[in-house]
Amino acid sequence: MKIALMDSGIGLLAAAAAVRRLRPDADLVLSSDPGSMPWGPRTPKDVTARALAVAEAAALHRPAALIVACNTASVRALPALRARLEPDVPVIGTVPAIKPAAAGGGPVAIWATPATTGSPYQRGLIEEFAGDVEVTEVACPGLADAVEHADEAAVDAAIAAAAARTPEDVRAVVLGCTHYELVAERIRAALQRPDLPPLVLHGSAGAVAAQALRRIGARPEPTAPARSTVTVLLSGQEGALPATALTYEEGRILAAVSPAH
Repeated sequence: MKIALMDSGIGLLAAAAAVRRLRPDADLVLSSDPGSMPWGPRTPKDVTARALAVAEAAALHRPAALIVACNTASVRALPALRARLEPDVPVIGTVPAIKPAAAGGGPVAIWATPATTGSPYQRGLIEEFAGDVEVTEVACPGLADAVEHADEAAVDAAIAAAAARTPEDVRAVVLGCTHYELVAERIRAALQRPDLPPLVLHGSAGAVAAQALRRIGARPEPTAPARSTVTVLLSGQEGALPATALTYEEGRILAAVSPAH
């Protein structure tokens, strides 16, 4: 079994690690274009062109499925990616976990990139899944870029700024960018109030990993023999995980897997 994941940069690590936990025997193809990151400020046409290039590089390795582990690419380019690759390669997009967050009641905050915050796409999800719940959209400028470069000071500053714009009574936070899942506990620490119940964070990595397995008719087998490989593609060329990836637990999980030869 081989599953590919794509993103502008290392935001794909969370979903890749989730696949690894569900199926330690699955070979992984990690395709990104870090030189063009971030994609959020780019035009829809530009994002689509870059996403197609990254996806096609992954498709050359003949995966059973492709996870679009990027909220921006899922918003801007998912129809184009499916038109290009399906039915040969099922394409699984990443949707902010607004539905499960709203199911627990409110108030809810959605942390996302400035491009996604307030977008018709996100507003549509809020209306569909959280119509009766108090929702605050919180733009997080610079956070994805800071996570990508493992810039500790910039990560702390971006989280602090977003936390200051988040209502104090929020009980659930949707991490609306895959990069944010890599610093989830730092986000929790910035928002958790000692006099309130534990804050619930809702990411998408586990859900998209499980959906990828369903699309190819596979079941989770977390105890399967860990005999998989990882192929890293950087702008279409085989390479290694960026050093910044190793600063995150998810990156270290993947670095422990044998590289493909």
